[in-house]
Amino acid sequence: FCPNIITDIRIAVQRCFQHDLYRRVKSMKPTRLTITVRDGIGLAADIYMPTNGVGKFPALLEALPYRKDDLTASSHSEEYLRLASEGNFVVCRLDLRGTGSSQGVATDEYPLSELDDLADVINWLATQPWSNGRVGMFGYSYSGFNSLQAACTRPKALKAICAIYATDDRYTDDGHYMGGSLRAIDLVDYCHYMTACNLLPPVPAVFGDDWLEEWKMRFEKNQPWLLNWLEQQHDGPYWRHGSLRPDYERIECPTMIVAGWADGYRNNTFRTFEALKCEKSLLLGPWSHSSPSTSRPGPHIDLVAEMIVWFNRWLRNSDEANKKTVPSEPPIRIFIRHSTRPSPDLAMFNGEWRYEDSWPPKRLQTKVLTISGSGVDVITTKSDVGAAAWNSCAGGLPWGQPDDQREDDAWSLTYEWPVDKNSIEVIGHALAKLRLAVDQPVASLSVKLCDVFPDGTSALVTRGFLNLCHRKSSTNPTALTPGKFEDITIEFEATSWVFPVGHKIRLSITGADWPNIWSPPQQFSLQVERQSLELNLSVVEGQGAGTPMFAPVIKPDKTQALEPTTDTSLPTEWRVERDILRRITTARTSYGGHSSIRDAGTADELYAGEVGVSTVDPANSWVTATTRYELAWPEATCLVEARLQMNSDTETFQVTIEVDAKLDGVEFAKRQWKRVIPRRLL
Repeated sequence: FCPNIITDIRIAVQRCFQHDLYRRVKSMKPTRLTITVRDGIGLAADIYMPTNGVGKFPALLEALPYRKDDLTASSHSEEYLRLASEGNFVVCRLDLRGTGSSQGVATDEYPLSELDDLADVINWLATQPWSNGRVGMFGYSYSGFNSLQAACTRPKALKAICAIYATDDRYTDDGHYMGGSLRAIDLVDYCHYMTACNLLPPVPAVFGDDWLEEWKMRFEKNQPWLLNWLEQQHDGPYWRHGSLRPDYERIECPTMIVAGWADGYRNNTFRTFEALKCEKSLLLGPWSHSSPSTSRPGPHIDLVAEMIVWFNRWLRNSDEANKKTVPSEPPIRIFIRHSTRPSPDLAMFNGEWRYEDSWPPKRLQTKVLTISGSGVDVITTKSDVGAAAWNSCAGGLPWGQPDDQREDDAWSLTYEWPVDKNSIEVIGHALAKLRLAVDQPVASLSVKLCDVFPDGTSALVTRGFLNLCHRKSSTNPTALTPGKFEDITIEFEATSWVFPVGHKIRLSITGADWPNIWSPPQQFSLQVERQSLELNLSVVEGQGAGTPMFAPVIKPDKTQALEPTTDTSLPTEWRVERDILRRITTARTSYGGHSSIRDAGTADELYAGEVGVSTVDPANSWVTATTRYELAWPEATCLVEARLQMNSDTETFQVTIEVDAKLDGVEFAKRQWKRVIPRRLL
């Protein structure tokens, strides 16, 4: 606790008394230490030790670049406590190289050096006096990504992983590109805030007297990761590094995948589970990019309890004994979404839990929907269509859920099929097949599958997007021939949905999905041959008859026992504005707040930005973003502010990134990066 924050103490103590964790928490403050890796770099770690007895324990590792001691000190802190106290694991939370209070330079996300570091840390954990020699890795998002990546290298002591909201493909399904096009709204958030995060100093109380020299070095040697990503516009070796796809056989250790229908990495679910040859488990809920115990939307489950069961199975016994262990339930557990009215802050999805023995299920069939008649349907793309769908990866607001799609549908070609006899359960990946032509050499295709209610409400079920220059290859894309009709197949993101009788299935087709995706450089028209159109749906016959439900374990109210909660929050802003006379549309977001952190400190955070597009000249698109961190400790107050200005024309992206730093209110350092980056069929 922070002793000078009386309110936090009172609230935390009240909560602790309500739970059995209270008595354990007093003796469970993590131990801070430094783990030295092969090239002499020291990595800062928190070690949570079990409280239940003595002996040798398995270890669990989570490795992140998000600063364990301040910005994310309270994030999932109860999970570490419970894994140690209830699961009887030693839990290690690690600041990755060049981040937080670890030494070195953070050159990029998932660099080769990170894999070496993870191998060294896993070996260190496996060889400690308290260790039974068996280590597991786990984590959300970034730490789920590197759990998969580390497993590919097969460290001897790594015996199981749990990857939560992680991807198997960094090019097609990460926060940078989608369908061969640049993601736009993501530039405001993670893609930019990592610039500021990587230029913050180490924590003085953790790093020691040389913390100021380390801060200077970070300013001298770091450059924004975003610049790398903007240069790498096509798939290739850069993106294949760190991507499990297509070489899934590299993973041999047991792998648990946790995914959410409202999360941006939902495509890692079925294709990865199907391709893996190791022992595997899939838990797929309705959740967004946040804890399954608190996510919007719910319903919620206790993921810690699930992880304890998983890691107990693989980390307690020998490999030979584990092979003989019979799991207590089928390997796949899925929340089947039933028709639910859309809301940007949706609290709960209708639906049910189901077991599956394998993927794909034997009863899965393809239902082909077609359109009667012939002719060509034409639509001229409106560059700001898509605002009702928002972004592909939801988390905490303003990264919320899709709203009613009727406005976007009105600016799209739409095709409908009534659900008139029996409800239709869709699960997996739908496909749209069509023959189309465009009138520009660079164009894109956006498809959305919607559930239309009797009153006209349109709920987004799933979406797909394709830069049509990538229709044959994302490593060697080719320009389109204006006016030439070509056959196109586009895959929708993985989904689950039950369409009830009386509703309609709607397919919406247009050329934009803004602000999710950066607009192509010119306005263009799409021509679609009606007789060519097919919507292929993966449907479950009998809606899962014969597959038992499972009752998820519901977790008690969240206990904030070790880390204080946020004191105050800035108002969350999520706005889409249209300037009628200037013909531009802008999406704006802002959030942040003040919190108490470890080492008698405080943190003030601001994340703000906007994405804009001209509705008459889509080449005129832009992003501005500001991230500001102010960390105050007894030793010093440090402020870092990063600003992004990115504009486009028909040929280039013009990027300016500026970073200012202050130490106790006095200028400490400044950096600026300017790039003009060619648009490569983008």
